[in-house]
Amino acid sequence: MPFARLAIATTPTCHIGLGLAAVGRPGYINLGREADLPSVRSVNVLRARTHELLDAAYAQGVRYFDVARSYGRSEEFLAEWLNERPDIDDVVVGSKWGYTYTAGWTIEAEHHEVKDHSAATYERQRAETAELLGDRLDLYQIHSVTPDSPALTDKELHARLAEAAAAGITVGFSTSGPAQADAVRAALAVTVEGEPLFRTVQSTYNMLETSAAPALAEAHDAGLTVIVKEGLGNGRLADPNAPEELKAVAAEASLGTDAVALAWVLRQPWAGVVLSGAVTANQLASNLHAAVVDLDDDQLARLDGLVEGPQAYWERRGRLPWH
Repeated sequence: MPFARLAIATTPTCHIGLGLAAVGRPGYINLGREADLPSVRSVNVLRARTHELLDAAYAQGVRYFDVARSYGRSEEFLAEWLNERPDIDDVVVGSKWGYTYTAGWTIEAEHHEVKDHSAATYERQRAETAELLGDRLDLYQIHSVTPDSPALTDKELHARLAEAAAAGITVGFSTSGPAQADAVRAALAVTVEGEPLFRTVQSTYNMLETSAAPALAEAHDAGLTVIVKEGLGNGRLADPNAPEELKAVAAEASLGTDAVALAWVLRQPWAGVVLSGAVTANQLASNLHAAVVDLDDDQLARLDGLVEGPQAYWERRGRLPWH
């Protein structure tokens, strides 16, 4: 598996990855985005910002980069960065299929992405990803699997994904919504010719939304690499929007709330890679301090009190506007 490259890495930040969801397109739902990015977000502006972030991340030991077909031009930006640096051969690249970007590089689009987990969409998007990333792609994930997703029962799709796995691509899936745990467990049961199909799972997990934890621990025990997304709750756990208790703990640690929130995730024994969604170099540097944060039992207990019910969390997330 390509994640073996991370296992032999020695930098403290090797278990923190960089996700490009927020810089591959002009609009996203993260809080504070208006101040974090320039008002003019042309393709060239976001390409330059993405390359700046990738340079900074790599220089500071980050070795996993995460994109998706629906993240605007994220695959394109990452592919350009890799092509310009052919000597870099120690990174792991993951992308996702299953959503089609439909915003047309605008922020006011009625629909920013359209979901379709059919085999036909897989074949189309796999070809699109291959055209951009070629043999630099290590991991291909089904984007946002829910318990009712046809991707869990489509035998034709499973066969095609198994073919990709046999050709050297690691096959994984991501989850979203209040029933993430159910989706993870259903995916763990998917087999092709008696062998498990999926080797990675990417789920939302943070100190506000912890409901997937038992299922993610089961996935880890089954041998899957667990990738954690939205560790900052789309900005709800970063300054200035962080809860007061988190701000207090961060002040005690003399670090940002973002670093503490990501450190809280990193301490989970099943968390293989935790994604940063930084859109500025300063944010990234602050996020990466998570690798050296040490929280005591009292601080952990106080932070554990911030948890919300999954239904309430996802309903609030669904109301976040695209900025």
